[in-house]
Amino acid sequence: MEKQVIGKSHLIASRIVLGCMRIGALSATELEKLIFAALKLGINHFDHGDIYGAGKNESLFGEVLKRNPDLRTKMIIQSKAGIRKGFYDNSKTYLLESVDKILARLNTDYLDIFLVHRPDALLDLKELAETVNTLIKDKKIRYFGVSNMNSMQIELIQKYINAPIITNQMQLSLVHSLIIDSGINVNMKNEFAANTDGSIIDYARLNNITLQAWSPLQASWEEGTFLENPSYEKLNDELSLLSEKYNVTKAAIAVAWILRHPAKIQAIVGTKSIKHLKEISMATKVNLDRSEWYRLYLASGKVLP
Repeated sequence: MEKQVIGKSHLIASRIVLGCMRIGALSATELEKLIFAALKLGINHFDHGDIYGAGKNESLFGEVLKRNPDLRTKMIIQSKAGIRKGFYDNSKTYLLESVDKILARLNTDYLDIFLVHRPDALLDLKELAETVNTLIKDKKIRYFGVSNMNSMQIELIQKYINAPIITNQMQLSLVHSLIIDSGINVNMKNEFAANTDGSIIDYARLNNITLQAWSPLQASWEEGTFLENPSYEKLNDELSLLSEKYNVTKAAIAVAWILRHPAKIQAIVGTKSIKHLKEISMATKVNLDRSEWYRLYLASGKVLP
């Protein structure tokens, strides 16, 4: 498994991250097997959020760590907080309380990375700086990141925080590729020219922030995955051709498309299946050439100006 340094940190992580949003459906024994399989594949990075399973997923993961305490030093564990029922809350009181609860559920003394889950329109920047400083000083988190934020939101937060923002999670897939579309369609009037993220890929590269792609196989919340989806027949045809060429699954090709970008974006894969995880891990062995990358992009319904 190919590894990379995460932002301005000393963390060396797998390019594929195991997302833990759906692990609540597993038993502790099943999750234990999944975690061991991931580590054997070279996947050492695990992504949590306190809202995943309303905390149940972290508790389940923590049970596995309690059974296998030696695993903790082999892992990079990150979690997120800030989403509450009906509103966002990045206040100092709530985030400090959330981190304590996350650590207790995960059965660990620290998070390698803590991220605020969504932008809070009522964010007090000085208060967030105090929060991050406190968490780092108390050794409850090693590094800080954000999720679903544009470049100016990150710039504003970084102005107040001494610790570097090392990562930003953004939705990205072959179909949901807004953060790539706007960079290709500069100064165009078509729908793909809309800049919804403040050129976040360029900003992240300039500031050594690692982007993490969530839902890498999803078309939209309504449609679900684009794999084998009749609405994306042309894309699936192209995926099939490349799947045969590289002798991997279509899912692996779709993830390889993300990994091919020079921004060194990580892919968060939220599977509960060891078989699926093994298949997707082969994406790191695939190096799509330029024409193949663009063929997939166009087959997803995009245009080149």
